[in-house]
Amino acid sequence: MDGLRLVLNLVWLVLHGWVLAVAYLVAGALACLTVVGIPFGIAAFRLAFFVVLPFGRTTVPAPGAGVASALGNLVWFVLAGWWLAVVHVLAGLVFCLTIIGIPFGVASFKLAAVGLFPLGKQVVETNAPQSWFGAGQAVVR
Repeated sequence: MDGLRLVLNLVWLVLHGWVLAVAYLVAGALACLTVVGIPFGIAAFRLAFFVVLPFGRTTVPAPGAGVASALGNLVWFVLAGWWLAVVHVLAGLVFCLTIIGIPFGVASFKLAAVGLFPLGKQVVETNAPQSWFGAGQAVVR
């Protein structure tokens, strides 16, 4: 992890990350109380570890995620996903009120998308650009 990501993750953790992590851990523990809720609890635990340090990581579709994940995501959306996304979007808008908070707002928006449909996703590390001059370019040279 490079220095900028480390600083962003530490500031995120102090400001907002620990609250989100505790909320997702509690939600995951409650979901795991029932046998039917265990997949939702596992997804909540995955999100809890993702929200602690979101900079330098992203989510991608998990290989082998099929119809069960899609149906589970629909249930998740109805029960918890929509209000989690609303909370993340509102927090992101508040963060974006200042220039310094914009990276945290963008991270919150990213978490809103993940919070809507978390099943069938896995958290992976992202690579830092080799050069800042090449950051964001889609063309491979």
